Amino acid sequence: MQKFIIIAIASCLLIPAGCKSPTETQRGDEGPEYVFRFAHEESPDSVQNDYAEAFKEKIEKKTDGRVVVEIYPVGQLGDATQQAEQLQIGAIDFAIVSPGNTGTMVPENQLFVLHFLFSDNMEVNQKVLNESDALDQLSQLYEEKNIKVLDYWTEGFQQWTSNNNISEPADFSGLKFRTIPSPLLTASYEAYGANPTPMAYEEVYSGLQLNMIDGQENPFFAVEEMNFHEVQNYLIDSRHALYATTTAVNPDYYESLPEDIQDKVDDTIEELAEESFKIQEKRNEEALESIQSDNEVEITELSDEERNAFREKSQQVFDTYKEEVGQDGAEILDELQKEIEHAENVMEN
Repeated sequence: MQKFIIIAIASCLLIPAGCKSPTETQRGDEGPEYVFRFAHEESPDSVQNDYAEAFKEKIEKKTDGRVVVEIYPVGQLGDATQQAEQLQIGAIDFAIVSPGNTGTMVPENQLFVLHFLFSDNMEVNQKVLNESDALDQLSQLYEEKNIKVLDYWTEGFQQWTSNNNISEPADFSGLKFRTIPSPLLTASYEAYGANPTPMAYEEVYSGLQLNMIDGQENPFFAVEEMNFHEVQNYLIDSRHALYATTTAVNPDYYESLPEDIQDKVDDTIEELAEESFKIQEKRNEEALESIQSDNEVEITELSDEERNAFREKSQQVFDTYKEEVGQDGAEILDELQKEIEHAENVMEN
C-alpha cells in the first residue's frame, strides 16, 4: 500500500513535465524555466521550513525568476521516510532528509543518532559538519542510493521530555520512549533500560496525551512548536545528541540542470551552511524562553556528572554500530571522532 501511494504521488508530481525533461516546465516565456519541488520533514512553523524558505528566497533571487521553489512540509506528501523514498525516485527534487529516517537506506548514517558523539561546543560541531572528510565519505554512500547530499547541518541539541524526571540511566527503566525508526537509537535507549517505541513525528503529541508513550527527544524548538511540553511534566536539558540533518537533491535531477543553475544551487547551499546555525540558535533560544513561561512543565538540567553516567552507558552502542554497519561505517565513525577531537583542541587553543 505504501509503495502504491508513493508511485501515485510521483505520477501526479511528474505530470506537468509531460514528455520534456523533469527539470523544465511548460509555462512558456511568461513563467519560470524550472520548478524545484522541495520537501521537508517538519511543520510550516519550524527550523526546516525556515531553511527551505531561505533557500527559496535566495535561489529565486539569484536566478532572476528562472527558478521557482515549491515547498512541501511533512504530511503533504507523506511522512519523513516516504519523502526520502520520493526523493530517490525523482518524485520530488530537493528535500531535507534526516539520517534517522534513512537508516535502512544508508545504515552508515546512523552514527548521527549515537549519543554523546558530538561536541558540547556548537561552534565545533558547525566546523565539523561543514568541513568533515568523514562525512564526504558518507555522502558517497548516499549517492549510491540515489540521494545526493548537498550539506550537513544541525537543528540544535536533542533534549528529553518525560512524565518522570530523568537524572540517571535508571530513571529510564521501563519508560515507553518515542524514537524515530532507527535500530541504533533503539539500542541507545535500551542501554538505559527504556522501552523504545518508534512513532511518526506527527503522532507524538497524541501519543503523549493518551499515555501511549511516556517521553520523547527533540530540540527545544520542536518541543515548543509541537506543544509537547503541554502534555509532559518535565523538560530535561540533556544535550545528549545533535539533531543533524541533510539538504539533499535527486542526483539525476541535479545533473540535468544547466551548469549555471547548478552553480547557483551550490552557492545558495554554501550561504545556508552558515545561516542554518543562526536559524537554529534563534529558534531554540526563543522556544526555551516560551517554554519557561509555562508553569505546567518543570525544566531541569543535567550536571556534568549526570551526563557522564549516560555517556558511559551509551558507549556500548558505538560498538553495536560498528558491528551492524561493517568496516566502511566503522572507519567513517573513527575518522569523525578524530575530527571532532581535533576541532575541540583547535577551539580551546
